[in-house]
Amino acid sequence: MSDHTFMTLEEMVLSSADAVRPPERLTVSQAADKYRKLNNKGAYVGPWKNSVVPYLVEPMDTLTSLKYTGLVFVGPAQCGKTEMYLNWHTYNVICDPADMMLIEASQGRAADFSKRRIDRLHRDTPDTQERLITGKNYDNTFDKRYRSGAMVTLSWPTVNELSGKPIPRLFLTDYDRMDQDVGGDGSPFDLASARATTFRRYGMTCAESSPSHPITDPRWSPSTPHEAPPTEGLGIMALYNRGDRRRWHWRCIDCHLSFEPDFNLLEWDDLDDPREASRTTRLVCPHCGSYYRHDPKGGKPGKHLMNQNGFWLRDGQKFTQEGEIIGEAYESEIASFWLKGVAAAFSEWQTLVVRFIRAEREFQRSGSETALKTTTNVDQGRAYLPKSMASDRVPEMLKDRAKPLGQREVPMGVRFLVASVDVQKNRFVCQVHGVGQGGDLWIIDRFDIRYSRREDENRDGQVHYVKPFTFREDWRVLMEEVALKTYPLADGSGRHMKIKDTISDSGGMNEAASNAYEFWRWLKNGPIETEDDYEHYNKLWVPGLHGRFHLYKGGSSPTAPRTKVDYPDSGRKDRMAGARGEIPVLLVNVTPLKNQIDAMLDRDKPMAGQINFPDWLDINFYKELCVEVKNHKGVWENPKSFRNESWDLLVMAQAVLIERRYVGVERIDWTDPPSWAAEWDVNDMIYDPVTQKQPFAKKAEDDYDLDNLAEQLG
Repeated sequence: MSDHTFMTLEEMVLSSADAVRPPERLTVSQAADKYRKLNNKGAYVGPWKNSVVPYLVEPMDTLTSLKYTGLVFVGPAQCGKTEMYLNWHTYNVICDPADMMLIEASQGRAADFSKRRIDRLHRDTPDTQERLITGKNYDNTFDKRYRSGAMVTLSWPTVNELSGKPIPRLFLTDYDRMDQDVGGDGSPFDLASARATTFRRYGMTCAESSPSHPITDPRWSPSTPHEAPPTEGLGIMALYNRGDRRRWHWRCIDCHLSFEPDFNLLEWDDLDDPREASRTTRLVCPHCGSYYRHDPKGGKPGKHLMNQNGFWLRDGQKFTQEGEIIGEAYESEIASFWLKGVAAAFSEWQTLVVRFIRAEREFQRSGSETALKTTTNVDQGRAYLPKSMASDRVPEMLKDRAKPLGQREVPMGVRFLVASVDVQKNRFVCQVHGVGQGGDLWIIDRFDIRYSRREDENRDGQVHYVKPFTFREDWRVLMEEVALKTYPLADGSGRHMKIKDTISDSGGMNEAASNAYEFWRWLKNGPIETEDDYEHYNKLWVPGLHGRFHLYKGGSSPTAPRTKVDYPDSGRKDRMAGARGEIPVLLVNVTPLKNQIDAMLDRDKPMAGQINFPDWLDINFYKELCVEVKNHKGVWENPKSFRNESWDLLVMAQAVLIERRYVGVERIDWTDPPSWAAEWDVNDMIYDPVTQKQPFAKKAEDDYDLDNLAEQLG
């Protein structure tokens, strides 16, 4: 059966013999042990050994069990779960031929699997290669045909691919990376299973994956010992819960009880260097506290030997000290298995710990949970619970952390100030933050600006409320009441600290944005003589204020950087354009910034990015910090639309702090900081209001410092 013509009847009979030969009575694991060959140069070259991955034996042998019609395997990377398919493929070609389909997440990945895995299987395992029918009609990227009569198709999840003629054996790999609702017709597993329905007990649909979908309910607790947490969509964890829920167990050599080798059982010393910390990693028996190392040590077996004696327990079963498995096992037509990363044959505990420590530190530094989610899913083989969903933060808990700091003064430890402004319909909401070593924050002030300088013609001596969306001149109050505001130092010296940078929401609405841009130009060029408020503001204005005032625009694109300075409307140069390309606007990806503030609210160590609250703030301030929650898709939302200004203003402050063009707080060397972040006695942002009336104005040449003059004369 090839592209050439048979020359004799004997040749034709010999070529078709495999198709009529009776099945070889082996299990999948036995077939792998007998026929499968590996050629991973630099790692291992030789026959397949079930002893290396003993936890795969039971799942592989279940693939041919008539008791089940489905199999689900949840596991981390480096555990060999994809090898189950290659061993099943080998069994299918040699021992018990049948049609088979492998389903990858996409067409491109199916093609890659064909070339990298199937073609290499043929090359390295001669018993499969010699049964392959040659010729492009029989051996191409997506179709493989064998002399035994087996036909193997490589496919991907679309309605067309997962419907049609019956196929008894189907394998879905990397399941959680697939579309979980294929063309609106249902999950890939259910659609694939429908193809095997005709074969009843002789059909088998298998899915394997590491978890990818986040946990949706932080308050969930299992109703049975082996139940998995609820996750978004109908992913691999949901399929696992449909089955009989088996977990891989080890038996402690000291107390003789069994436990599941989970990342939560690992301990390591708290050292600065993640690599040094990982070298101290040990696994602790949850029953007696005995320590185990990755490699044998002190008479204790290492991971490999513990795996050799490991076993699967179904939900409802227990392992006794006497070595018996008791209890009524949960029954299902799906056999489901969940292996954790600690037991994975090809991963090292040190690697798991190093990646986790670095991911934790990345989260502490930037608020990004990407690395944490990846190492939890891929390395540990567990579903990830977003940090914000795990938090039980309430306003009263935050308020209890408040410190007796002076009201609206600069505490010791603060090196410079930044202010945030939120634009509302009839007020500006302002918050001033002190910044210290390690990015620590202090709340220095919180206030609303409600009144403009526009006189009310109907009420003598009264002014109108500010309307930022309507009147561009109302923005000018921010210069006097925010940008030029100063705060006394807590040392009693009478000195004040100036605000280094102010960041303001650009307003969101077109009118507000246009007014915000016009205010930036006004700060740059100064008051205009023909305007009514010229006399008042001209006394206060100093050149360069526009360089201390920044406009903010939030977004939530998952691929956007945390911050980026852009120049909107740069394509328009006409006078009607809002910004005309000359005004910098700080574009902010709010999700990682909110993640970062969320993490900072939980920190209690100085110089590590903690937030310090003065005890004069009222409870409403703290309520605003607890309004937003992170949903299971990782997006922050305000479900009840409550006031959340404290939260938003902190996010805005953090944005101007991390942007390198403005502050770049993450790059500051605190042993040699810039002059505006130096100790108070040499800090450029500190001045004496007695000798310098205007904080940012240059001293006149005849404005002598008498104390300094006396010191020089002396």
